[in-house]
Amino acid sequence: MSTVESSSARLSVFKTYKLYVGGKFPRSESGRVYEVTDSKGNWLANAPLSSRKDARDAVVAARKAFGGWSGATAYNRGQILYRIAEMLEGRRDQFVREVGEAEGLSKSKAGAVVDAAVDRWVWYAGWTDKIGQITGGTNPVAGPFFNLSTREPTGVVTVIAPQASSFLGLVSVVAPVIATGNTAVVIASEKSPLPALSLGEVLATSDLPGGVVNILSGKASEMGPHLASHQDVNAIDLAGADTALAKELEIAAADNLKRVLRPQPVDDWNADPGTSRMTAFLETKTVWHPTGSLGSGGSSY
Repeated sequence: MSTVESSSARLSVFKTYKLYVGGKFPRSESGRVYEVTDSKGNWLANAPLSSRKDARDAVVAARKAFGGWSGATAYNRGQILYRIAEMLEGRRDQFVREVGEAEGLSKSKAGAVVDAAVDRWVWYAGWTDKIGQITGGTNPVAGPFFNLSTREPTGVVTVIAPQASSFLGLVSVVAPVIATGNTAVVIASEKSPLPALSLGEVLATSDLPGGVVNILSGKASEMGPHLASHQDVNAIDLAGADTALAKELEIAAADNLKRVLRPQPVDDWNADPGTSRMTAFLETKTVWHPTGSLGSGGSSY
């Protein structure tokens, strides 16, 4: 048999998509999967149908990673986010194909989406050690005190990713959460989860500590209420929730006073993202300290 005949007769190796939880790639503990199709209804792959147990495992992983990630220097977080951009650039062709299939885009348009996602990681990498400068500072007070306000990460954030923008929208809501020191449990686009699940492979090879980002695929309506009411989740971004689901999750989130970022219509994910998604998941810590006195003259420092 010739080399050409042998090559044409071989079977294709289909990719098995898995969840990304705690830096590892488990299947759903339930063993369930669901079919993912392209914009024309053609079968692409089976994706894991995450369960409540998978969601709980993701929260545990995110909480475990929070101390180390929030305690890292902002400069170090920026280096890691930039490394994600580097690794994503190296796998550009794969993501162009997956985004094109997921969103029904031509190769050139899908390429533009992937390039914008890479640029978005670089954008937030540059902000990690600067966001504190524009959100904190010295407060004027009447008395011999220093009064300083600084911003600190909220904690574990659940993110319901945008449904239509399966990749650029996803990056645009996840990157600001982790840039500021939070950890994330992400529910990918239900219809188009494959780019998100492949992003997990990029994150795993980008020096990002396991558990900082955890990616689940499946039904937001099934996992969302559990995560919204979870006592160890500190905030929730409802970017990809419809009106009915957003209302249900906001009510559930009130049980432990979670921060809630309501759905915000986005006409163009390519637009300048600004800083609002970073500041949405930051807490303000204010410190008072006496200035002290120098001698009987009453001068102070």
